[in-house]
Amino acid sequence: MKIWAWLGGGVVAVGAVLAIAAMNKEAIFMMIAHSQLPHVEPNHEVTWAEGPAAPAPGKRPPNIIVILADDMGYNDITFNGGGIAGGAVPTPNIDSIGREGVNLASGYDGNATCAPSRAAIMTGRYATRFGFEFTPAPVAFEKMVGTESQADDIVEPRFFGDRLKDMPPGSTKGGQAMNMLAVPSGETFIGSVLKTQGYHTIHFGKWHLGSAPGTRPEEKGFDESLGFMAGGSMYLPEKDAGAENSKQPWDPIDRFLWPNLPYMVQFNGSKMFAPKGYMTDYLTDEAVKSIKANHNRPFFIYFAPNAIHTPLQAKKEDYDALPQIKDHRLRVYGAMMRNLDRNVGRLLQTLKDEGLDQNTLIIFTSDNGGANYIGLKDINKPYRGFKATFFEGGIHSPYFMRWPGVIPAGSKFAYPVAHVDIFPTAAAAAGATVPDNLKLDGVNLLPYVTGKAAGRPHQTLYWRSGQYKVVLDGDWKLHSNGALNKVWLYNLAADPTEQHDLSKTEPDRLKAMQALLAAQDSQMVKPLWPSLLQGPIFVDHPSGQPQKKGEEYIMWDN
Repeated sequence: MKIWAWLGGGVVAVGAVLAIAAMNKEAIFMMIAHSQLPHVEPNHEVTWAEGPAAPAPGKRPPNIIVILADDMGYNDITFNGGGIAGGAVPTPNIDSIGREGVNLASGYDGNATCAPSRAAIMTGRYATRFGFEFTPAPVAFEKMVGTESQADDIVEPRFFGDRLKDMPPGSTKGGQAMNMLAVPSGETFIGSVLKTQGYHTIHFGKWHLGSAPGTRPEEKGFDESLGFMAGGSMYLPEKDAGAENSKQPWDPIDRFLWPNLPYMVQFNGSKMFAPKGYMTDYLTDEAVKSIKANHNRPFFIYFAPNAIHTPLQAKKEDYDALPQIKDHRLRVYGAMMRNLDRNVGRLLQTLKDEGLDQNTLIIFTSDNGGANYIGLKDINKPYRGFKATFFEGGIHSPYFMRWPGVIPAGSKFAYPVAHVDIFPTAAAAAGATVPDNLKLDGVNLLPYVTGKAAGRPHQTLYWRSGQYKVVLDGDWKLHSNGALNKVWLYNLAADPTEQHDLSKTEPDRLKAMQALLAAQDSQMVKPLWPSLLQGPIFVDHPSGQPQKKGEEYIMWDN
């Protein structure tokens, strides 16, 4: 009897433990996540390689700076008369790049998510040409996002656990395993091409292109690199007294990030160490030092802070400067944008102080549109869609180039251009020769923005993420979402915000566009790893709002 009583008590105890575990699944998950965070050393002082004491004789090629914002929406700057909270967060410094150079008014991202866009910028090629089709993410992230939904959701996500067997070796276990998901080491990056012209090349901030052997920034054409290899980092420790945080409790992405992201950087592959202060400020502090160190030689800086990607975490001083914004989440987001703009201004001012601004080509853009998962509706206004959709809100970003004396100030270029154009444009500005064996999708934009060439740089542009594919041909744009067996056809000349689907009324055009899409698709290669996640992204409202029958959505693969 004692044995049975003991067993019975054990069953009750196990049941109680399981019940408590089920009730506190997220707390347990956070404890496990914290235990797996990498060791982070105290801050290390960074010493930047010093250029020559005097410039070389003769004409110097331009310095080149690419500033890549993260998840910044089309309406997050005030350049076009809008801005966050109806213009409550002015962005004079970012706006000045467009006003003092050219506004590439139909500027398109390499993809609707970050990593493939970054790969397109670095290589001048569609990331689907070399299999880097999906954004690298930990399996635990994919599973969490692919299995969690709200009780009243009409459309639920899917996680494809049976595809784990097809993942690359070493990419599925451990917090840093996802860094094995990388751009193939044989791809040529723009830093390597610029180095042939004597440029000193530096990367700051987010990489997210892998850290498998041969794929880290210092192995892909960058002399120096300060940042993080994965897709994100904390801006400050969560409980820092100087931080204002906003969490989105309905969003599994947000719930994953807070316990999983470290607050750290690496310098040239060093051990991880803590930055000083707010991440965007710190990266800018060091970029300012690097500009000064390279005063007397041509340099290329790829400045890619994680701002304004989640987690939503602002400095108190920026938050306190926006009391007119009553919504806490919007105010934190606006404060992050205010900080990013101020730091862009610091870079611009350093160039002026060093006497370099007149001979520097600056390119500013975002990796993709604003994200639905922050729960803010107007970030991509006037366009429909969010990050992870190929509607204009997901891939039509601010895109500016400034080069005084070469690119006319206050000019506007209306034809579509894309992230793939940054590689050949930077190479041309530097006087570098692109290797003959490279099949670039990008075009040198300098003849177009200086008035030496007319017409369209691209007749056709193309995007793919698994079964979701889009082609732009002239003014016509076709979406094809295989998971829904659905297409949308738009004439952007008449309907730039994609309000009127013409797929039913333009059958001949639809057929021609489908043939063009198939032709583009046939040129691409199989993804390097399978999509583990497929989920709905609603086109006309952010997450955190109830799904309603009849609302437009796409199914996104990653």
